[in-house]
Amino acid sequence: MKISIIVPVHNEERTIAEIIRRVKAVNFTKEIIVIDDASTDTTNHILDRVSREQDSGNQIKVLRHLRNQGKGAAIRTGLKEAVGDIVIIQDADLEYDPQDYAGLIQPIIDGKTSVVYGSRCLSKNRISSPGFFLGGKLLSFLTNLLYRAGITDEPTCYKVFKREVLQGLDLKCRRFEFCPEVTAKVRKRGYRIYEVPIRYYPRKIKEGKKIRFSDGISAIWTLIKYRFID
Repeated sequence: MKISIIVPVHNEERTIAEIIRRVKAVNFTKEIIVIDDASTDTTNHILDRVSREQDSGNQIKVLRHLRNQGKGAAIRTGLKEAVGDIVIIQDADLEYDPQDYAGLIQPIIDGKTSVVYGSRCLSKNRISSPGFFLGGKLLSFLTNLLYRAGITDEPTCYKVFKREVLQGLDLKCRRFEFCPEVTAKVRKRGYRIYEVPIRYYPRKIKEGKKIRFSDGISAIWTLIKYRFID
């Protein structure tokens, strides 16, 4: 079984080499698809170097956007190239631990589900700020209200899918609305979202966290919009 790891990245020169190292260290046959979303720092030069460090268990593909389009657009670009049986979304910072991959893919391997979310709420983790924490709770509540999802952590980065499920969703997202759009569409197609606990090491805005209040408003609107349209 082959795993596709999609890594959208924009201006993460401090973390990109380390997160790729950690992903490579996980003992699966995998392809690592990194999408540089028009970084203006040295991220692209670092990616040039790491892309040359190929080995038998890790195929690295680096794709580039000529202009910044957003996380959702980067994921969609990476998804076009993915050929693995299972797809995992991995942020380019160090908030999420690739050592959790084994637990994330196991429910799919066992045939329990086609969609797994890694929940920060099912294990003891720090929070980045009260605002982000409460915003996540609100989005999870709204998701459960609108889609009967029964989940605890809708905006988690760690979203895992059978490849054919994710490629069949006709995603339109550009920025951080990837999370609510993909959640809405898998639920409307009747897929159960299976949650497993994960570790979480939050960073703050001053450390490079990019999501903002306006992205939360967009997420709420996206959940509501896709409840009533395809």
